[in-house]
Amino acid sequence: MVDWLIVAAVSGLGPTRIQQLLSHMDVGELRQRLEHEKHSLPLPSQTLATLHVNFPKVEQALAWLASADNHHILTLSDDQYPTLLTQISDPPSVLFIKGDIHKLLLPSLAIVGSRNASPAGLEIAHTLAGQLAYQGLAITSGMATGIDSAAHKGALAQGGTTNAVLGTGIEQIYPKRHLDLYHQIQQSGCVLSEYWPDVKAFAANFPRRNRIVSGLSVGTLVVEACRKSGSLISARLAMEQNREVFAVPGSVIGGYHQGCHDLIKNGAKLVESAADIMEELVSLIDFHLEDVCSRHHIQADNNCNLPFPPLLASVGYETTSIDAVVEHSGKTIDLVLVQMLELELQGWVAAVPGGYVRLKRS
Repeated sequence: MVDWLIVAAVSGLGPTRIQQLLSHMDVGELRQRLEHEKHSLPLPSQTLATLHVNFPKVEQALAWLASADNHHILTLSDDQYPTLLTQISDPPSVLFIKGDIHKLLLPSLAIVGSRNASPAGLEIAHTLAGQLAYQGLAITSGMATGIDSAAHKGALAQGGTTNAVLGTGIEQIYPKRHLDLYHQIQQSGCVLSEYWPDVKAFAANFPRRNRIVSGLSVGTLVVEACRKSGSLISARLAMEQNREVFAVPGSVIGGYHQGCHDLIKNGAKLVESAADIMEELVSLIDFHLEDVCSRHHIQADNNCNLPFPPLLASVGYETTSIDAVVEHSGKTIDLVLVQMLELELQGWVAAVPGGYVRLKRS
């Protein structure tokens, strides 16, 4: 961990440059060169002149880590570092986290939108976040006013998991009015930041954190956005990261939904209900859970005490036909019938006219 903290504490090095250097050497060698042979690094001389290791920062970070049980620092080489985030072009070298770090293993959907959202937009974000959290997705957003906070609160209202990516240091609550929300999120999931704990609000940091919001998630939903909305940065980043993008349409009057309409014209899926999202994400969620199981040596049938997770994920809270279950699960119909019977006996699903319905969430 110390190697990573020292590398991250070097002025003049950002995530992209660090990734470039790590393609030539491991983090231990990079630390050694930064401390003792920085001019041997394959960097422009102008950049080399600015490099300086801020050791007090490292000491402060380690003191912060030791100050509370729910304080965590994840580096790119840690097993618990979110897999999806490692796949973006410029993942943070270090993440500072407060809360339940294990909730970062859950498949996540990012929900973003206008800070000055309409009452209808806030209600839609709250409702969709609650429905999706109820179905086992973690809801990720940026704890900003407007759509972000409505999404966090919607997930919390259903007893679900929500994670907040801050554009400040982990100990800097912005906006201040979200103090209670900041603490509630830590009980349900976690707050996290790539910035050192005491970094205050700075305008340029907020767009940068958006790559983490989308990078943590299998998809990004934009609820309400005008054409100049910052939330469209998250949508663009999600597309660049090869993630799914969803958008809620709205009135053509006033321009409050133009950004969403543009996204839909450019291929984002139009969303009217949580089912529109879940039907697109089932296979991605299954793949994510299987990857988590393999990385953490978890038996698939015991994951989160769920029997047959891919099969269960194929059954909705409205009637799902047996043909749909077979198609979404990728299993043979004989195996599906046997496993559905076991799920029924355990109380996870019920047989109804036309197929099955799910009775409880994971």
